[in-house]
Amino acid sequence: MATSLLDEIRFPEDLRKLAPGQLPQVAKELRKFIIDIVATKEGHLGASLGVVELTIALHYVFNTPDDILVWDVGHQAYGHKILTGRKDTFHTNRRLNGISGFPKREESVYDAFGVGHSSTAISATLGMAIAAQLNGDAKRQHIAVVGDASIASGMAFEGLNHAGVTNTNLLVILNDNAIGIDPSVGALKEYLTKATLKKTPNQDNIFEALNFDYSGPVDGHNLMELLQELERLKKVPGPKLLHVITKKGKGLRQAEEDQVKYHAPGKFNKDTGDLLPKSAVLQPPKFQDVFGITMVQLAEQNPKIMGITPAMPTGSSLKFMMDKFPARAFDVGIAEQHAVTFAAGLVAQGMTVFCNIYSTFLQRAYDQVIHDVCLQKLPVIFCLDRAGIVGEDGATHHGIFDLAYLRCHPNLTVFAPRIEIELRNMMYTASMGLDLPIAIRYPRGRGRTIDWKQPFSKIEIGKGEQIKDGMSIAILTIGTIFNNVMDALESIDNKDIAVYDLRFVKPMDEVLLHLIFKKHQTIITLEDGVKSGGFGSAVLEFAASHNYKNNIHLLGVSDDFPEQGTIDELQDLSGLSPINIAAFLNSLQ
Repeated sequence: MATSLLDEIRFPEDLRKLAPGQLPQVAKELRKFIIDIVATKEGHLGASLGVVELTIALHYVFNTPDDILVWDVGHQAYGHKILTGRKDTFHTNRRLNGISGFPKREESVYDAFGVGHSSTAISATLGMAIAAQLNGDAKRQHIAVVGDASIASGMAFEGLNHAGVTNTNLLVILNDNAIGIDPSVGALKEYLTKATLKKTPNQDNIFEALNFDYSGPVDGHNLMELLQELERLKKVPGPKLLHVITKKGKGLRQAEEDQVKYHAPGKFNKDTGDLLPKSAVLQPPKFQDVFGITMVQLAEQNPKIMGITPAMPTGSSLKFMMDKFPARAFDVGIAEQHAVTFAAGLVAQGMTVFCNIYSTFLQRAYDQVIHDVCLQKLPVIFCLDRAGIVGEDGATHHGIFDLAYLRCHPNLTVFAPRIEIELRNMMYTASMGLDLPIAIRYPRGRGRTIDWKQPFSKIEIGKGEQIKDGMSIAILTIGTIFNNVMDALESIDNKDIAVYDLRFVKPMDEVLLHLIFKKHQTIITLEDGVKSGGFGSAVLEFAASHNYKNNIHLLGVSDDFPEQGTIDELQDLSGLSPINIAAFLNSLQ
């Protein structure tokens, strides 16, 4: 049996003991190791397969962790984790109490900067490079690995713009594979597409114009070429950019051929690469598909309806509309700020615009929501996918802050559907015309309704509903966390508990709230977001302003960042699972 080189590597210092000629064998073994684990444990596959040789070359040439290596986003950092002391725990990747799916400072000294959202690596690495200068450490190398989709983001250009007027020891590696999660878009993508291994653009080099010493493009799967160029760049002063051409999913045929699906494919056969067959049992729809299918139906009825997503056409299911109405649906790339203000501009000219952004990513466009939309009372329709606890992606991706950070905006309506039909109907209601902007937030994953394609009906803005009658206790919910309440009630003896779905965090149904506070002495609010400033806080503010003295209990995410794990596990840790809710209700008896 052939000796495994990877078995002998725990840290980069072990890697550096090998001869350069042995590194292709390490690459082969590392790629297989990633495939074997992700096939059964799931995770982000294609990005890490695409940078295996680059990862090996960087740790071989540079003296990490003394030399600083920052991975932008982190989808591509699995090989980095395996080579930096986490090979034996890699099977716990993205699992509760396991290692994070993204680089994380507290996890390893080799993770120089925590990431998860895109386009931060250049700014962070520049900060570290300037700190090294000020500390008199002129020899330390600082490397930022950035994808072609991420480098097109505004923040990346802000970092490049600043770095270009410094003399810092900074190397930006442009990992160019023409795709993020979905194919890259925009003029910069077209520019980079011309820079293949055989042809470079005729026009002036955009990076040289920003005072970077540009080299490349080089073949990102040719280890000897990478080693030679990285060794040369170690001796070049000032900011540098190495353009590396890679293939996402390299080494697994299916991942190379279907790069979108194999970005995070779920379970698959590690030997054949084929996805495991899905269940034939009829399932409720994913909320994202309810959005995507409803968008197409609404767009067929109204030619002024437009759709926008920042680099998530597949994940948001806006791709359905992009396929049917390509002139009216836009993937603007990783550009949340632009997406929001672009939507505002369209609305200012009479268009009806659905701007679909993951809840966690709308944080990146906070000022635009306030200044460009709410202040001007432009009725943009924000659809916030992945709201609440999202699971294995962990702390960087939970959509738990949206209720708190949106309800403080004047002129903004905030709505959370309890079931798929309500998402559909609120989209319909908004498409009929609103005077003010609205944020509709809904979770990752599937609902519970099979027969959801019902005829459209309008929803009255600011109107809540009583779902279950009772006298002893009132539970007020918002969104799909309602399901956990109903599951909890099935397991307790006290059936005299009322349940209300407020539906709107803003404006709240004050008529209904007065009835609740007059009828029930004990009131519980439940939300799949942070308690601080969220739905429960809004109910407390109502009670205080009207001098109600009821007993009020807030259930939600505590003042902490939930880590990775399944949604059920994390809801349980946050006290939001049906078992937790039932226990809390029993404690009040």
